[in-house]
Amino acid sequence: MIPDSASTPPSWRELLGPEHLGAAIVLAGGVLVGAVNIYLASSLLPTAVADIGGAGFYAWNMTIYLVAMVIATMLVSRLLARWGNVGAYRLGFAVFLVGSLACAASPAMPVLLAGRGVQGFGAGVLSGLGFAVIRSALPRRLWTRGNALMSAMYGVGNFVGPALGGLFAQFGSWRLAFVAMAVIAAACCAIVPRVLPRGERGDARTPVPAVSLLLVTAATAAVSLAGVLPGTMAMAGGIVVALLLVAAFVAYERRSELRVFPRTTYQAGSPLKWIYLTLGLLAFGVAVESFVPLFGQQLGGLSPLAAGLFGAAISLGWSLTQLGSSSAARERTVHRLRIIGPLLLASGFLLQGLLQREDTPTWLVLLWVPVLFIAGSGIGLAYPHLSVAAMSSTQDPEEGRRAAAAIATVTSLSIAFGTAVAGVLVNLGDPSMLDSARYVLFGFAIICAIGAVTARAANRSSRPAPVEPTDHPPLQQGS
Repeated sequence: MIPDSASTPPSWRELLGPEHLGAAIVLAGGVLVGAVNIYLASSLLPTAVADIGGAGFYAWNMTIYLVAMVIATMLVSRLLARWGNVGAYRLGFAVFLVGSLACAASPAMPVLLAGRGVQGFGAGVLSGLGFAVIRSALPRRLWTRGNALMSAMYGVGNFVGPALGGLFAQFGSWRLAFVAMAVIAAACCAIVPRVLPRGERGDARTPVPAVSLLLVTAATAAVSLAGVLPGTMAMAGGIVVALLLVAAFVAYERRSELRVFPRTTYQAGSPLKWIYLTLGLLAFGVAVESFVPLFGQQLGGLSPLAAGLFGAAISLGWSLTQLGSSSAARERTVHRLRIIGPLLLASGFLLQGLLQREDTPTWLVLLWVPVLFIAGSGIGLAYPHLSVAAMSSTQDPEEGRRAAAAIATVTSLSIAFGTAVAGVLVNLGDPSMLDSARYVLFGFAIICAIGAVTARAANRSSRPAPVEPTDHPPLQQGS
């Protein structure tokens, strides 16, 4: 269902005007701090290890953060029911603030990793709340613009995180980076009661779907660890285990009364499962940019800074394109964008793979930026419309919040899976960096292209069923 398909598309001025600016800042800010911190610590970690030690725990930095983030996104609808919009947001920012300060004050690596876990949990709450609270914080006609703004924050975070971390590390002030994150969280927390509706709070405590949480937590941990295991077979084994755990999660949720995803996800004929799959395949492609800097340095002879900027071209394409694509309102146009997005993402990766060379000449390296930008544009074309489709899939407020919060769960889990799969493909090409680059780019082109198939299925499921012809002839007038 696409809201306001027949009306004039709302402008960005309306979303960022005095009436809705405060809400937009809180919604987007919560998603942004979570996205920034996915990669912020990775840039700071070499400096932190030199200061407090713990090199043996290096790989756990990302794993603990992502696992905590995915767990938290699955609890968002229950936090909203218990605390309301304002209470849930203040809790999310407070947890993130505490985790950031714990990271800043860490005397040893285990404390830093514990802080990353707390920080990741707060980030997951904030990411899920951004998509869930938009239903009550903004009018329906602004949902597409609001979703575009929030999903753009993932792209901005993927660019700002490494850059900000590198900047603080450059001056040896890695602790101040976490303090800065805490200050931002405190500022956002302070304005929450002024700009957000309090929302409805339930008196009854909703049971936690413990089995679903356990299965997804185990899947996230397995796929995150797969990305750092030595050897291709060990990494592939970790991914297989993670996929089996996800399959077990889906099988359990289909028959359980306590579930993470909305009931309609598992109903025959519902487009929601296809919408989530398409969102997941788009987010899966984002993982490529973690390895573009490696290919840029090894094959293109780029400096670390230049290679990092090349990697951010995907996020830049994602962020900028969806700011324009969110203006589409006609149902036919929106359905086309959902299909074109995955195809454009896959085509960009395919072309980028064809451009890889040993000792790549400068003129060819310069072509990488527009190609990667085009690939990221595919995400931007489809992501906000798929997000709104998920939010609009039900008229039930509780199920709607659950459907919206699940967008962040799908996105975080898919990025974790994508990173692990990319790691396996890089190892598969070893010792040739050219083979590694081509395996990653061609492999991701094939996987992301499947998104066009799932998007087509979502479009087909969301259309009203045609009226079946009757065997009886119509009554004649006067008969």
